[in-house]
Amino acid sequence: MYKILTLNNISPLGLARLPADRFHVGPDIEDPDAILLRSFNMHPMEVPKSLKAVGRAGAGVNNIPVDKMSALGVPVFNAPGANANAVKELVAAGLFLASRHICEAWDYTRHLQGTDAEIQKAIEAGKKRFAGFELPGRTLGVIGLGAIGRSVANVALVLGMKVIGFDPGLTVEGAWRLSADVKRAATLEELLRNVDFVTFHVPLNKSTRGMINADTLKQMKDGVVILNFAREGIVDDKAVSDAIKLGKVYAYVCDFPNNLLKDHEHVIALPHLGASTQEAEENCAVMVAEQVRDFLENGNIRNSVNFPEVVVARGSDHRLVVANANVPNMLGQISEAFGHAGLNIHDMVNMSRGELAYTVVDLDSPIPASVKDRIAAIDGVMMVRIIEPPRAL
Repeated sequence: MYKILTLNNISPLGLARLPADRFHVGPDIEDPDAILLRSFNMHPMEVPKSLKAVGRAGAGVNNIPVDKMSALGVPVFNAPGANANAVKELVAAGLFLASRHICEAWDYTRHLQGTDAEIQKAIEAGKKRFAGFELPGRTLGVIGLGAIGRSVANVALVLGMKVIGFDPGLTVEGAWRLSADVKRAATLEELLRNVDFVTFHVPLNKSTRGMINADTLKQMKDGVVILNFAREGIVDDKAVSDAIKLGKVYAYVCDFPNNLLKDHEHVIALPHLGASTQEAEENCAVMVAEQVRDFLENGNIRNSVNFPEVVVARGSDHRLVVANANVPNMLGQISEAFGHAGLNIHDMVNMSRGELAYTVVDLDSPIPASVKDRIAAIDGVMMVRIIEPPRAL
């Protein structure tokens, strides 16, 4: 029986992927094998010694101490793309909100008073203040071409916009899913110089924090519209606020309100609605629950933010997995431990990602605990698990 601690409410559709005869799931679990969460901040939390996996029912993992998990050999799973449609729809809404002054116009009409005739007169007199512009022919810059960025780029093309994308980490598979009409920028500077709108779909890290700042704003066209539904901190709010007052920025639409932005003219700040749809929450929960289950029951790793992708069909009922530092002769030492015990390796797969590596070994006979202990004692090994015979997903 695997024990799963939930730190937030997780969609019942996702939890249903963890059958009760194999998984004990709840918010009060002690010594959990895995943790499922959404926005709970794990950074101050003491990590249970029993922990084998963390599953984030969403894309961003800034609320999880990933480096600490890596040092413990604990994969952190997320759900990339599961909320792509929800975010895409909100970005599309943001384009319209900014270009047509919809929020300001609605607020204007809500505060009109008088008879119907007086209101109609006020409408005709006031509507000129909210004249906007149309999207076809305008250029949208998309920074980050993962599942969400690609969806946004493709829908912008449908709206008649031109699209420029920038993502130095774009994979071949990702490029195949991107419309050929999306122009690729070689540098961030090239993109910023040539767009009327810019939207961000990248994680928050050292390279993306403050990506839009006083200096990068100077490179952009006058009247640019900035949209940030990715992470707070990617855009320097103070710099954008100043640029709005100077007329450099036409509008800022974001998902991260604060005291500077919430009442700011030409700012539309929403209460973190990016993935707040029933469908997105269900999709994220189902994806991450299945990934955590497959890891616990079979040792497979899919969509981990810190370990390599390793998915191996069972070659036998006897499987051992190892998380270790990516250093020379690690496979040799692991193989030697099996040879010393007279165990025959049926299949072995090893993959690395940066400083970390992960090995899946199927053997022809049961694995004694002494072999596990011997491998665990190898310098650089962070985690070793003997996995029970498989159950169908």
